[in-house]
Amino acid sequence: MMMSGTILGIGNDLIDIRRVEKSLERFGQRFIDRIFTEVEQAKSERRAGSAAKNNARASTYAKRFAAKEACSKALGTGFRDGVFWRDMGVVNLPSGQPTMRLTGGALARLEAITPPGMRARIHVTLTDEYPMAEAFVVISAEPIESATIEATMPTNTATPE
Repeated sequence: MMMSGTILGIGNDLIDIRRVEKSLERFGQRFIDRIFTEVEQAKSERRAGSAAKNNARASTYAKRFAAKEACSKALGTGFRDGVFWRDMGVVNLPSGQPTMRLTGGALARLEAITPPGMRARIHVTLTDEYPMAEAFVVISAEPIESATIEATMPTNTATPE
């Protein structure tokens, strides 16, 4: 018998990409290193040469910024109680579907809100339409015996991009 999952938290964030463009111009690498994981930086910097009408690099960073905000809301903490920007990083499953890899205080919080015998899954959707970017995060828990995707519990290990 398959049991249904439980929603542990929901978060949403909308950001003006132009704010991220200004932060990138003003603070450069200091801003990037403070907020984004190495995986996120690599993905965003690959967009730097894009011939898109608007700044694809800034849009990629903005979506990830929004995902961190949304995830911190879904965790129920915001950026306090030991949860920091770089504790949450957007990664992609082999299918290309985005999820979050949590470390540090964010991972500790996820473990604290996940009921015994359950495995957490972080569902992420990202979108942008210049000048706005949005992220929506749902954290759910499902019984361990019904979990079929190995990459559902974020860990410190590398996840394919």
